[in-house]
Amino acid sequence: MSEPATLVALSAEIAACRACPRLVAWREAAAADPPARFRGQTYWGRPVPGFGDPAARILLLGLAPAKDGANRTGRVFTGDRSGDFLFAALHRAGLANQPASSRRDDGLELRDAYVAAAVRCAPPDNRPLPAERDRCAPYLHREIAALSRLRVIVALGAFAWEAALRWAEATHGSLPRPLPRFGHGAEAAAGPCTLLGTYHPSQQNTFTGRLTPAMLDGVLARARALAVSDEA
Repeated sequence: MSEPATLVALSAEIAACRACPRLVAWREAAAADPPARFRGQTYWGRPVPGFGDPAARILLLGLAPAKDGANRTGRVFTGDRSGDFLFAALHRAGLANQPASSRRDDGLELRDAYVAAAVRCAPPDNRPLPAERDRCAPYLHREIAALSRLRVIVALGAFAWEAALRWAEATHGSLPRPLPRFGHGAEAAAGPCTLLGTYHPSQQNTFTGRLTPAMLDGVLARARALAVSDEA
């Protein structure tokens, strides 16, 4: 299959997954009992595939869908404050056609970028169990394999950083020891890609100033420069 067709087929497979009973129960319970501000809306309530440009050279990798964000809208980082912060930055970087996204059909398009999560179901307390993380990892590995032009992975937080390193080790052999440490602005080799770290655009980080728009802009500018230089 072509790259777009492969990603479409994989997205359908991801959305139908019921491999982790705890996560299935949590995501469906959240969909059945939304907070008052979302009452009356139809929740997605399923695993959330990645989204973006099939020819992307840059992958933005997060932790997992938010209970009332992507678990509600069905598109990664769509419908919550983290996504508001991220998509605004992608727009400033020229990687998105609009600065905001609130639902799947709102016209958002990514350019040279693809967004995904290491775990595809919303987890309790935003903390997947190690077994759930490992069970979900092959979806990420297959998604990355379908992104044949990929050159840069931007890890949105330490969980995504570790997931990217596990992908590199599983698909491209051993990694240096000690493992490269996560930090904002950190860089490491991950198979054929460069791995960049940034703090997750959660409210906990953006409201406290731990992550500012300028900080995320800097990481995205570096990602774009690496993506271009690696194909020069």
